[in-house]
Amino acid sequence: MRWLLAAAGAAVVLTGALPADAALALLERTWQVLVFLVAVTALAGLAGSAGVFEVAATWAARRGRGRTWRLWLLVVALATASTAVLSLDTTAVLLTPVVLAVARRTGAPVQLLALTTVWLANTASLWLPVSNLTNLLAAGELPGGVLAVAGLTWAPALAATLTTVAVLALLFHHDLRGGYDLPAPAVVDDPVLLRAAAAVVGVVLPALAVGLPPWAVATGGAVVLAALAALRRPQHLRRGLVPLPLAAGVAGLFLVVAALGEHGLTALLTDLAGASGHGETGGHGETGGHGGTGELLRLAATAALAGNAVNNLPAYLALQPVLAGAPPAGVVAVLVGVDVGPLVTPWASLATLLWAARCREAGVRVDWWRFAARGALLAPLAVAASVLALAATT
Repeated sequence: MRWLLAAAGAAVVLTGALPADAALALLERTWQVLVFLVAVTALAGLAGSAGVFEVAATWAARRGRGRTWRLWLLVVALATASTAVLSLDTTAVLLTPVVLAVARRTGAPVQLLALTTVWLANTASLWLPVSNLTNLLAAGELPGGVLAVAGLTWAPALAATLTTVAVLALLFHHDLRGGYDLPAPAVVDDPVLLRAAAAVVGVVLPALAVGLPPWAVATGGAVVLAALAALRRPQHLRRGLVPLPLAAGVAGLFLVVAALGEHGLTALLTDLAGASGHGETGGHGETGGHGGTGELLRLAATAALAGNAVNNLPAYLALQPVLAGAPPAGVVAVLVGVDVGPLVTPWASLATLLWAARCREAGVRVDWWRFAARGALLAPLAVAASVLALAATT
């Protein structure tokens, strides 16, 4: 599938369906995302091989004191905080191995913990501008930049997070009543490498949070860990550590969606969003196009459908022309759709693909039909709750 997407991306450029200059412009806007994807995946793999996640899993399980609901609330807090401060992709790559290791070492419900991680990696990505690349892109559409984004998204972010927690509690209420066995201390083959890897991760996380370029931070951390592994455990430098097929597939997807935008996708999204006349609007949901609650719901629903169809980042890029002249509330409604809504298809969010890769490495099977059915339940509820919160606070 990944190489098929890569081939499709090359085909749209070679055939002229996407002009070469448009393809270059797109890659200039997205290359940092692709480098971050490759680097943070390699970083997570090397940290996991060093035992960082096993030790973190043991700590988390002991803090839960044998009660599933306590452990689950800890995962909820960690996933929300990690996504808000670091980014949804970082949560998918770095927290997922910890959660899966907890389940393996304790017998805690793996599906509950895994789904909690990936859902909150998406729905909690409205909190801050750094939480999702789409938020940073949207900052250019709003007066005041990143501060304006944070000021407008806190209420919809809270609504999306609480709705996610409520749906998880409903779906897994039987599991939450149970308990689990406290694990024995983790056994680590190379304590020196463990401490060094933990130190690297401990530097990378705050560096990502303070606004340094994510691709540069993740690449630097991965290079340092690779050098340490080469010195102490060369076997950790295994084949497949660098996910070039995944990066190639994502790049191909971006190119295909850009070509679709050149041939009617943007016009279709404009019609679905009801974008006519939005240039007359004022700010913060005042009268005019994209101002009322119904119009905000329509924008968010269009963005969510587009995100599930083609992936949330290219969906936002395709919707950017729709936002020309839109009020801040309209821009945030689109963010709600592309951040919170892409919970149904596996490709809707890069974080979901990264999460699935971590699950596959841990031997955890993902039932995509069940994933889609559960996502189809949560997505409209979370999007609607977020838009209502947005309308009530703007």
